[in-house]
Amino acid sequence: MRKVRPTLDDTARMMSETNETVTITIDGRDVEAPAGAYILDVAGELDIDIPSLCAHPGLEPFGACRLCVVEIQKPGWDDWYRQLVTSCLYPVADGLKVWTNSEEVRRNREVVLDLQLARVPKSDVIGDLAREYGVERTSYAERDTDDTCIMCAICVRACDAVGRSAIATLSRGPDKYVDVPDKDACIGCLVCAHLCPTDAIAFVADDNGKRTIWDKQFDLVTDERTGEVLGTPEYLEHVRQRATDRGLRWPDEMKHESAKVKRRTYSSKLARVGRIEEPAE
Repeated sequence: MRKVRPTLDDTARMMSETNETVTITIDGRDVEAPAGAYILDVAGELDIDIPSLCAHPGLEPFGACRLCVVEIQKPGWDDWYRQLVTSCLYPVADGLKVWTNSEEVRRNREVVLDLQLARVPKSDVIGDLAREYGVERTSYAERDTDDTCIMCAICVRACDAVGRSAIATLSRGPDKYVDVPDKDACIGCLVCAHLCPTDAIAFVADDNGKRTIWDKQFDLVTDERTGEVLGTPEYLEHVRQRATDRGLRWPDEMKHESAKVKRRTYSSKLARVGRIEEPAE
């Protein structure tokens, strides 16, 4: 029986702070997993593919895309009875049985992808995934749009994790969308764009020393020694302030230290979330 180690930040992704493990059965395999680990993470450690578009290891689970549904059966339930749950939000427990690719699971994912294909007909990511589940064309009315946002809220949560909370979901129902209501809150870090699973956030990373995202243009700061891009002045100031708040050293004459601060001690969450340019040390 194979043991599964926790794959993500224990405090963020585990419900138990002990070394307690539980035994579960997943697709017929008996495995040991940390008590409180989520099914999606356990499956990932076993190289069992469960599709998910709203999950990211640096962010709290959210359950927005509904693609990661699996079937479960708890000890004591009748053999014929199973329940569908979102694997990114469901913690494992001793004796739990999990089916990740059953007929019922595939049927539910097919419905979700059918709906998403109607929402974002121009998304290659959704189109490719839909075809894997036999959906060549949506059975619903397609939106007439080039937008590829699937409302996974990764950008919103990532911006919150960075500490800016600039991005928000607006409106409701089929008209719901994401935007930056207060452009001054955006620091041009590109975390949201890099993490978007469908590349729905347009940006220009570097155009002659300028960066554009969310219809806002930023200047770029470069390392005086290497010429590599450090980020926008707003981003560097944000990192400096966060470092100062934590009592970390911030030598103004060594701007290249910002990357070290971010990478080592600024915040492990930001380090996981952000794929931001870092200068050579």
